[in-house]
Amino acid sequence: MEKKYFLLSSVENNRVIRIIQIVFGIVCLAVAIFWLIFNIRSLKTEGTLWITIIFLSVFGLYQVWSGLGKATRFIEISSDGIRLKKTIILPAVEMSIGDIQKIEIYPFNLIFFLKAKKRLILRFSTTYQETNEKVKDELLVFGELNSIDVEFVEEKL
Repeated sequence: MEKKYFLLSSVENNRVIRIIQIVFGIVCLAVAIFWLIFNIRSLKTEGTLWITIIFLSVFGLYQVWSGLGKATRFIEISSDGIRLKKTIILPAVEMSIGDIQKIEIYPFNLIFFLKAKKRLILRFSTTYQETNEKVKDELLVFGELNSIDVEFVEEKL
């Protein structure tokens, strides 16, 4: 089985967009530092200035992080196991075939039951239904090839 890589969010940006994100993030960070340095005296009295500086700093860091390609959410299915990055901040989780006990597939999420009595939940987006179905199909094939129980669960309202 070859590696299958699925993005769990919007389409991957090209190089120009990533460069623009990095530059915009650096500009936001520079403005935040500028405001901090040149308005240090008024920071004692103005609470809104603190909020502005914190917002610009966090937004600038996110733009740089995203521009470097670290904020992409994905699932990678290979013959060795599954790599899953379900949040933009935390690193990818690697699950080998021996770690996975069972996979439950719901209409809008997946639950990986690991042998270490741990559960890993992945929530799908409602926007990218085609990608969700491709991931479900590949997980079914992965389970059949590696003798892992894959169960489709229908949720009833």
